[in-house]
Amino acid sequence: MPELPEMENYKLLLGPRLSGHTLTGVEVTREKSINIPVERFQQALTGQSVRYLERRGKHLLFHLSGSNVLLLHLMLGGILYYGTAGQKPDRTVQVTLSFGGMHLYCIGLRLGYLHFYENPESVREALEKLAPEPMEPGFTLAHFAELLQKQKGTLKATWVDQHIMAGIGNCYSDEICFDAGLLPERRCTDLSGEELERLFHSMRSVLSEATRYGGYMDMPLFAGDSLTGGYDSRCQVYDREGEPCLRCGRPIVRRDVSSKKSFCCLHCQH
Repeated sequence: MPELPEMENYKLLLGPRLSGHTLTGVEVTREKSINIPVERFQQALTGQSVRYLERRGKHLLFHLSGSNVLLLHLMLGGILYYGTAGQKPDRTVQVTLSFGGMHLYCIGLRLGYLHFYENPESVREALEKLAPEPMEPGFTLAHFAELLQKQKGTLKATWVDQHIMAGIGNCYSDEICFDAGLLPERRCTDLSGEELERLFHSMRSVLSEATRYGGYMDMPLFAGDSLTGGYDSRCQVYDREGEPCLRCGRPIVRRDVSSKKSFCCLHCQH
């Protein structure tokens, strides 16, 4: 599932390509992926221009002319591709947004969605339960420590809960725990002040690096895109079961923690 770095990467790459461009057509092949009837969705969007893109947690917001907003959540298996009809990937597309000869393909929206809102206030209401952003300047070590000390669950369960911190999922929860040298099954209430500080700095470091390298998505966003997916080869533990730990050489193991798959090194993490 795309997480904060992946969606931030999409925002940074799509923003300059879509801003100021007008939607000339909309195709929907899965009505459950949108929140209003298809005909109304098409009529509402066609002729509107993109003003700018914004990210909130794992969501991407397309701010349109007339104060309308499209809210995208790719969920599990979702991915984007921007290109011509001839460049369209051989994948099932649920929604296509056309900008003249260029198209934004929303792929794999079996669980994800692209919802239309008439104004930003409606979007704020839809996202009001999301927690603070972990990379915000105002999200300090003191705030982080206070937040985690209130949680009774495991680190894994806490990281992926969007009501506690917005944007982190399975991949980066494991990467952060490895960087901090802590097992994902550790209980938040058992963490020392020094361990909380390590976690905070690991969170900032891992998310910054992952964003800088374009996240871990395995498909380019457009032809010639050499950034998207660059972090995949830099993952230390995620999805590397049985491979040698890059620190100690012992095999990475997979465990189910709080009913979620998790990868770690039992030697380097405690």
